[in-house]
Amino acid sequence: MSGRPALSVILPVHDEAESLRVLWPELRGVLDRLGRTAEVIFVDDASTDESPAVIRELAGTDPRVRLIRLAVNYGLTTAFHAGFAAARGDTVVTMDSDLQSDPNDIPRLLERLGECDAASGWRKDRRDPWIKRATSAVANAIRNRVSGDHVHDSACSLRAMRRECLAAIPPYHGMHRFVPTLLRTAGYRVVEVPVHHRPRRFGRSKFTARGRAMPAFLDLLAICWMMKRRIRYDVIEEVGRPRQ
Repeated sequence: MSGRPALSVILPVHDEAESLRVLWPELRGVLDRLGRTAEVIFVDDASTDESPAVIRELAGTDPRVRLIRLAVNYGLTTAFHAGFAAARGDTVVTMDSDLQSDPNDIPRLLERLGECDAASGWRKDRRDPWIKRATSAVANAIRNRVSGDHVHDSACSLRAMRRECLAAIPPYHGMHRFVPTLLRTAGYRVVEVPVHHRPRRFGRSKFTARGRAMPAFLDLLAICWMMKRRIRYDVIEEVGRPRQ
């Protein structure tokens, strides 16, 4: 595909070969209806199944598809960051590749960018096991209490944002859980949009509650430090034109 696309869609992948075969026709149909030039970047996070081979097949049938393979399993934040670094679109969409994100929500997120800089998904009716729903509810409550922000679903991967928003997401592990707060701290306008959430159809969730609480809390403290230490100022006068 020549030229710079209007839209970049980034999907982290880890052992999702079965899901990809179902997801791609859905996503392709949505992109075709949007009528925008687009690229779809699958970031394979060292899958042990046939995921890379499936993505290569998709790339062979559609020039919008790109594959980035990571050497080892670095985790979700790194996969997103690798996608951000490779994205060329003026607008960036992120979503899961396990079929729990619904591609049909993408147009609704993009529509909201007329009034804001980023639209973040809110899974109001989550279709996850109760332990995952409970853990996420507690985590969101703690994040909001400590950060002073109010986000219903901070860790939802389904988002749309203007390209310039990417500079506000630091390349550190765990930051994918705090994207709405990071963007607001940087001065960007963020809205939450209710999105569909679907049950997992294939494979097993990579989520495990054990051992995540303390790292997530330390990440939250880092976010709060950044919020308080960020430089803010207003210019009341500027005389003269800068030299070219």
